[in-house]
Amino acid sequence: MIPVVLYCLAGGILYVMQDRLLLHPQQVVADSSYRFGQPFTETNIESDKETVYNIVQFHTRDTAKKGVVLYFHGNRRNVTHYAMYAEWFTRNGYDVWMPDYPGFGKSTGVLTEQALYDEALQVYKLARNIYEPKQIVIYGKSLGTGVAAQLASIRDCRRLLLETPYYSIPYLLRPYLFMYPLETLLHYRIPTYQYLQKVSAPVTIFHGTADGVVPYRNASRLTSCFKPGDELVTIEGGSHNDLGNFTRTRQKLDSILR
Repeated sequence: MIPVVLYCLAGGILYVMQDRLLLHPQQVVADSSYRFGQPFTETNIESDKETVYNIVQFHTRDTAKKGVVLYFHGNRRNVTHYAMYAEWFTRNGYDVWMPDYPGFGKSTGVLTEQALYDEALQVYKLARNIYEPKQIVIYGKSLGTGVAAQLASIRDCRRLLLETPYYSIPYLLRPYLFMYPLETLLHYRIPTYQYLQKVSAPVTIFHGTADGVVPYRNASRLTSCFKPGDELVTIEGGSHNDLGNFTRTRQKLDSILR
């Protein structure tokens, strides 16, 4: 009897606390000013009375702009935590638009899986007012990989780039919580593998073999969803947040964006 009680108690705690375990947002006062070491502006999309999507738009210094990278970041803090990565793209002639998810940074609203998809679509629609699909690169990092894949599955783009993606949230957590019915229990499922099967643009995945947050087996399994021309760039010894330190990552990304 006691094991059953403990099982149910732990499951209840997981159900109630899962958002705090998965997501680590940091809010920013809406009228405060960001400071970054590169040119940027901010844009807000008002979805409804409660929901505002804040987008930080980093600008390339190249006069011949190639397009825009829609960058969907990970589960920590806000855009300030990921701004350093904008330079990967601005040096190659692309602007970078980084939206914060509801509850992150200056964005407001209730965060759900559907809200992630809805925001991504609104950002894409705003980009289409300026850019053609062939000028739009969709990029996802960690949590944002599933969001990016879902967007690319319903809208055209030049390329989909995924850094440390997960197969799905239940697949990611199953080794640790195998005793629970995760497909029912979790608020976020984000089946990246299903979305990849519907992406018509070329797909490139970057993943390190020493990733302790999203294990490499996730990217390896996603290759079963590849079409001809898609690729997995394996970074030997790479972990979750250091892939930019590897020459192979930088050279491959530069060749794609060139």
